[in-house]
Amino acid sequence: MSPGPGARTPDARTVGARGPGVRTPVGRAGSRAPAARPGPDGLRRTFEAVPARTSAEGEPFADSWWGRAWVDALEGLSLDEGRLARGRAYADSGHVAAITVTPGRVVAYVHGSRPRPYRAEIRLRVFTESGWDTLLDAVAARPGHFSALLARTMPHALVDTAEGAGVRLLPAVDDLDPTCSCPDRALPCKHVAALCYQTARLLDTDPFVLLLLRGRGERELLDELARRNAEHAARERPEAPEAPSVAAREALAERYLPPLPPPLPVPTLPGRPPAYPELPGSRDPLALDQLATDAAARAHAILTTGRDPLAGLSAWQDAVRLAAAGPTAGLTATTRALYRELAYATGRNTTDLARAVAAWRQGGAEGLAVLETPWDPPAGPFDRARPALAAADFPRFTPWRNHLTHPGGALQLRFGRDNLWYGYEADPGSEDWWPRAMPGTDPVGVLLALLGR
Repeated sequence: MSPGPGARTPDARTVGARGPGVRTPVGRAGSRAPAARPGPDGLRRTFEAVPARTSAEGEPFADSWWGRAWVDALEGLSLDEGRLARGRAYADSGHVAAITVTPGRVVAYVHGSRPRPYRAEIRLRVFTESGWDTLLDAVAARPGHFSALLARTMPHALVDTAEGAGVRLLPAVDDLDPTCSCPDRALPCKHVAALCYQTARLLDTDPFVLLLLRGRGERELLDELARRNAEHAARERPEAPEAPSVAAREALAERYLPPLPPPLPVPTLPGRPPAYPELPGSRDPLALDQLATDAAARAHAILTTGRDPLAGLSAWQDAVRLAAAGPTAGLTATTRALYRELAYATGRNTTDLARAVAAWRQGGAEGLAVLETPWDPPAGPFDRARPALAAADFPRFTPWRNHLTHPGGALQLRFGRDNLWYGYEADPGSEDWWPRAMPGTDPVGVLLALLGR
């Protein structure tokens, strides 16, 4: 018998790679389905060779009940237990090469006692169009069956539903038609038996293999079941009562509408909420107080202005804002705990957060941007700053982007995109700059504030 379309005749390399003497024992845990290569239309699936394994005497070859039903159909064909035993040994020893499944047949080359393997094939009756229509309608009417197929299982209820609709899903003895290129005329021969046992292992983990043998591919089935399932759900949904009809002239006629009631008065800005009890293992109650107060203040701002004050803030900006809302005179134990949590949540350290808080208190989100993002200002106020500082008897400042640095290295002015000057200080010779003083439009005034004059 010649190979079917798409089948590959093994050459000396493929035969030698998996000869009858090769045996790699694999236990039951190793019986997962091999990788499959789907065809372009979903109606051909080629599974890599199932690895060898060991099975105990009398142990079922298939794990699933539907896989065992497939084996039962094969064994019902044979009156020769010896051939079945040799076929099972071939399957256990990994003599079955890649298996190709198409509608109505499963084909593989099986290594026997000769150098050239034999082509074994099992044919199975496919469903007619009316049979598929009956089966799919019955399955779609029960969402649990659809879910089971998606989970790669085949419950007894699904098979019972199919049989109740007149469709026999699992094969019987008279459904299987085995052939083989070996000289043994027995049906089935040991090569076909080996192929059948290995096919049962494929069915164990993927019942869609059986459905493909019956004539439909997985993608086509899932799409059709989803469509029919939605149709069933729509038919079972109770119809909404029909809305009463209104004439257009009546709907558009002018009528008296009473004035709207006046809006409720805006509540006063909420203060701190009542203290939360401190429970073992719970969050710090003072931190919860602060978060609740912040949420209330945000809601009040939205209610009174129609704008969200936090819109557009990044997680880092919001963390800095929350930390900046705490006490300004020293860090309490609660504030230190808040700093640690906020710094950890944003991937920073507490020093970074403290510096950013100082910038936020100096100028809000713009102050934080001045701290973190140098930029190149256009000609204008930035260029006029150095002559103004020189006229006030200050030494020549060194410019870099939007920074002007005192030659002593301890004072710095930074120009923001809001056209304000921000003062910074550092220890002499250090680049550890910290925001100081309030920003202003006059660089000389900001510098004098830095110097405490």
